[in-house]
Amino acid sequence: MNLRNCARCGKMFNYIGGQPVCDACKKAIEEDFQKVKQYIVDNPRAGLKEIAEENGVTTKQIQQWIREERLMFTSDSPLQIQCENCGAQIQTGRYCAKCKASMANNLNNTFAKPQPAIQQPVKKEGKAGMRFLDT
Repeated sequence: MNLRNCARCGKMFNYIGGQPVCDACKKAIEEDFQKVKQYIVDNPRAGLKEIAEENGVTTKQIQQWIREERLMFTSDSPLQIQCENCGAQIQTGRYCAKCKASMANNLNNTFAKPQPAIQQPVKKEGKAGMRFLDT
């Protein structure tokens, strides 16, 4: 059994994996997420600080949901984040579409099976045949 203290409330709980928060706090975080999501639908032009204040959550939590691609904003929204690789403006996630494609391509190339090298026939110079050493 792996016991840990909840990062949010401090209570001890049986840690299985993922975020180190207890089930009650996970439920509360999910309720906050649904509330923020509905607020964004109702107020698409709201800024990050306004969303956080109106829903009683931190801006850090909202940014985490954006990076996890749980929240996405329209292109005309004042909320835009930057790609962590190239700095392009994106609406959700950590990377823009170009950087995602580039990383996926690099990863595929890394794990691709190497092609066997084509061996060139060895050229023999001089007379062909057996050679003997005098002893």
